[in-house]
Formats: sequence, structure tokens, C-alpha cells
Amino acid sequence: MKKSIFLKVFGGYALILLAVGALIALFSFSTIRSHYQDLLAQDLEYLGRALSTDVRGFLDQGRTDDMDAYLKREAKDIHARVTVIDPSGTVLADSEADPRKMENHRYRPEVTDALEGRIGRSLRYSVTVEEKMLYVGLPLENDGRIVAVLRLSLLMKNIDMLLGSLRTTIGRTILLMLLAALLLAFFLSLNIIRPIRKLTHAAREIEAGKFGTRVTLHAKDDFFELGEAFNLMTGRIEALFADVSRQKESLSNILASLDEGLLAVDAEGRVELANEAFRKIVDVAAPEGKFYWEVVRKPRLQEFIARLQDESKRLSAEVRVDEKTLLCTGGALDDRGGVVLTLHDITDLRNIEVIKRDFIVNASHELRTPLAAILGAAETLEDEPGRVNAASLEILKRHAERLRAIVEDLLKLSELEEQGYRLDRREVDPRELARNVVRILSPRFKEKNLEARIESADGLPVLKVDPFLLEQALINLVDNAIKYTDKGNVTISLAADERDFILAVRDTGAGIPAEHLPRIFERFYVVDKSRSRKVGGTGLGLSIVKHIIQLHGGTVSAASEEGRGTEFTIRLPLLGA
Repeated sequence: MKKSIFLKVFGGYALILLAVGALIALFSFSTIRSHYQDLLAQDLEYLGRALSTDVRGFLDQGRTDDMDAYLKREAKDIHARVTVIDPSGTVLADSEADPRKMENHRYRPEVTDALEGRIGRSLRYSVTVEEKMLYVGLPLENDGRIVAVLRLSLLMKNIDMLLGSLRTTIGRTILLMLLAALLLAFFLSLNIIRPIRKLTHAAREIEAGKFGTRVTLHAKDDFFELGEAFNLMTGRIEALFADVSRQKESLSNILASLDEGLLAVDAEGRVELANEAFRKIVDVAAPEGKFYWEVVRKPRLQEFIARLQDESKRLSAEVRVDEKTLLCTGGALDDRGGVVLTLHDITDLRNIEVIKRDFIVNASHELRTPLAAILGAAETLEDEPGRVNAASLEILKRHAERLRAIVEDLLKLSELEEQGYRLDRREVDPRELARNVVRILSPRFKEKNLEARIESADGLPVLKVDPFLLEQALINLVDNAIKYTDKGNVTISLAADERDFILAVRDTGAGIPAEHLPRIFERFYVVDKSRSRKVGGTGLGLSIVKHIIQLHGGTVSAASEEGRGTEFTIRLPLLGA
């Protein structure tokens, strides 16, 4: 059962007041009782001092019987029991009993204290009178020696009667104070609860969508400031809600106008959002609220969405659905496991690429025959130098060779770009691979008088790659370095970290201007066209390198500084042998 705030506040006040009242009653009565007992003990001490002179006189004269009669007579006026005890504990005189019949009092607490020279006090049960009594013992000295103890006592029942009356008076006073405090707490609780109820009612109105609701509080206190803050908050919420509604409407219009399919899936796999283009792709009118595997009937699309949920990172892949090719791009929607993906129809683009690739292959094959004829004719003419111009013949031969190299590179690039190209992975020692490349290009190094270096870190892992393709990529990079380096050296460095194998080719050539670096891996892109023609470059070597490394799941990048050389870095993911 729900408890109201009023009951909690008033109940809290009531418990505190009751606890305080109980503590006051307990400690006040205890304090008064203790104080009253101290006063009575002091009174007994004063009476004892008044009687001590006479008692000491009786003791000096040895008149114990007369002293006993004297005490019995005086006790009626002072309303206290008086006892005289010698240092051995023997009772010499008592105002209410026959001292000869009383037991030894040597070890009574008040007597023990008095015999040690202190004023002794004790509150305990008396065996003689069978009542609880307050005792005060005074030492009686003669020439610095304690000759007896004068003990005075009072019955506690008389004190308890007085304290009982006092307890009743105190209890009534505390009860009246509690009633007054509880009444005050009741009105204070009401005063606290009223603004809270107003705020609660206003909050429920806001919850129901009535954003124009405001709270009016008149008392200039903290609740007034809370009410003002609440009104400001509701005004801000109203403005934000209107803004969100406008943004939602705009977003709906944007999504509806997108040609790409858009899908948002929550952590459980339910569709949260889908635009019209996606509905057309999956041919489902209302996918929202359904599981994505109920909506997306294509296994490869389902696998891609599952990968997005498992890996929680941005992914991109091409998926063939029926006769269409879709570029699927997606990533995490939130930190709870939701994902969002877009589907872009690239069927026409891929068809164009197929046509282009087929054209390149066909054109390359068609060019091979006339190029072979041109080269053969040029070589024949070389054998008859007297009949033709030697310079023209050299130009004819060099350009025919360049055309043949371009055709070979185009064919290789077309082969690498084919869908489903499979690598022939084998275990390869990276040092042996680097040494083979240097050995193959050794004549080129000697021709340009360049030094070939291999830098290898210790403990290199064995690579699992396509040895022919990786060797070809490394040959292209080293050959490029030789072409564009006139003096110095070309260095192949080999290293590895926890995830990747790192292969770098560094030269001491002229370097590449910074504005050209982003495009050097494009087909036919040449930084210095005149030098490229001079050294016989095709403009396809770096593009071939890029495709070979991408087939291995790696990356290739370039860094250069004009006048100080260029460094190409290949990073290949380490795979289990």
C-alpha cells in the first residue's frame, strides 16, 4: 500500500517528538533523582558533623551505653538513623537497634571509605531494616587517628514517594508539550505538502501532454523558487517538444525522399525505422515492430545485419540480392546493441564496371598482336641499320615496349579486380622474399649504381600470403624506387607488431610533392609525366600494388618529403599458420 508524503513527513515529526519526549523524561528524572540524592547525602553529612562533637565526647569517656541512649533520643528529631562503629567494625551505638545484636560493619562500603579518611556514601539494601537506604559515613578522629565511624542513613522509600510525585508532574508537563508540538508538526506538514501536491498534479498534467500547465505558489520560500524553476522547465520542454516534432517531420520527409534504403534495428532485432525505399527492396508494407529476419528474407542481408550487431563497428559490404547488387553500409545505432544500415543499389555501376573491364581485356588482347608485329619489325630493322634512321627506330621500339607493358599491366589489374579472385596462400619467410626481390632487380641496382639494403627485426613471424602476388607488389615498389632515385640507396625494412606485419620500401630519391600523394595509387596517375616516359613507367604499377595488398586484407600508404626520398609502407594482418 502506497504511503502518502503527508504521513511520511508528519510521521517523521511525530517519531522525533516522541523520541525527544521520552529522552527528556528519562534523563530529567534520572538527573533530578541523582541531584536529590546528593542533596540528602549532604544534609546527612551536615547532621553528622553536628552530632560528631557529642559522639566524640562519649567515646573519649568510654560511655557507649549513654551514647546509644543519646542517639536513640536525638534520631526522633532528625528523622535519620545514626550508627557509631569502631575501627574493627563493631557497632558501638545505633539509634534504632540494639548494637550488641548487630553484625560486624567493617566491610560496609561507606564504613570502609570512612576508615580510609574519606566521606563514605552508599545506596543499598539494609539487612537490618530490610529496606533500601542511603548511607553516609564520617570518620571521627582523635589526635590524627580515626577512632570511630559516624554513619547516618535514610529510608529510600520516603525519597521514592517524593520522586514519584515529581515524576507524575514531569510526565504531565512533557505530555502537554508533546501534544502542542504534534499539533504544530501537523500544520507544518500540511504547509510542506500543499506545494508538493500542486507540483505533483502539474507534473501529471505535463505527462498527459498538457505542456502549457503552470504552477502558482504564493509563499516566498524555497518551494516558490522550485515552482518558478518548474514553470521555466515546462516552458523549455514545450519549446523542445515543438522543435522535436518539427525535426521529426523533417526527418520523415528526408527519409521518404532518399533513394537508398534505410533500416534501424534495436538490440533485440526489432525494426525501429524503415523508409519507403527499404520497404520496396524487401517488399514489406509495414516492417516496424517486427524482427528483421521476418522482414528481410535474403540470407546474405541477414548475415550482414547479424555481423553489425556482433561486431558493433562500421561495416560495408556488397550483397547480391536477386538481380540487384546492393552496397550495404552500417554501424552502431546506440550503446545498447542497436544498428542502422543503408542499402544503395549499385547494379548499374557494377554493370558499367563489367563492361569497362571486358573492354580493357578485349582491347588488350586485340593490341597484343599488332604490338608484337611492330616489335618484330623494329627488331628486324635493327639488323639493317643502313636502311633506316637509328634514332627513329629506337623511338619506335621504346614506345612499342611501353605499349606492351601497359597492356600487360591492364590485363593483370583486370584479373585482380575480378569478383571471387582467390589467393594461393602459403607460408613464406619474409626475409627470403626480400632477398629474392633484390636478387631479381640486382642488374637494375648495378645499372644505376645504387645500394640495396634489407633491414630486418628479430623474431619475425612466418607470413601466410600468396607469394607470387606479394613478390610482384614488392618488385613494383622497389622498381619504382630505383627508377626515381639517382643516387643513394633503396631500403627494404621488415618488422611486426601485435596485429600486423609491416613491410616498407624507402629510397633517397627526389620525393613526391605533398599535393600528389593522395592520388598516386590511381590508374595512369603520374607525378612527372616527362620522367615517367623517360624511365618507361605505365602509371599502373602502384594501382596493382594497392589491389594485391587489399586482396590480402592489408593497407598500403606513402609518405614523402621533397628532396629526401619516399617511403611506401605495407601493413598485412597476421594470420595463424
